[in-house]
Amino acid sequence: MRANVQPEPIDIAELDTLVDLPRAGAQVSFVGRVRTHDAGRGVEKLEYSSHPTANAEALRIANEVLRRSEGVCAIAITHRVGCLDIGEAAVVCAISAEHRGQAFEACRELVERVKHELPIWKHQTFTDGTDEWVGSA
Repeated sequence: MRANVQPEPIDIAELDTLVDLPRAGAQVSFVGRVRTHDAGRGVEKLEYSSHPTANAEALRIANEVLRRSEGVCAIAITHRVGCLDIGEAAVVCAISAEHRGQAFEACRELVERVKHELPIWKHQTFTDGTDEWVGSA
């Protein structure tokens, strides 16, 4: 199990390797990247900030998904913090399970829970010079 928040670029292959187990019949990965637009506006860059408890919360969420998900063998998830450029990976999730449906379902649940529960805030800078904070309400 790996669940963490880090300022360094995410090694996608490393997360896939962490969940590559002989007993798993399926492996699913998700990569969330910084895109060029949001709600019709051009995005120049993003900066993610996290609460000091973010690593512990990421581990809690991953453990809960692992316990609740039938057939899941392993989970690895990393969320990036700091300044990210267009195209960089912001969050990466890798899951292995006995069957593909279990892996897909657990991956979706993990990504959605991280998005809604992990104490991370996104500061977007747009190409028109404006900016906004997301998740800081």
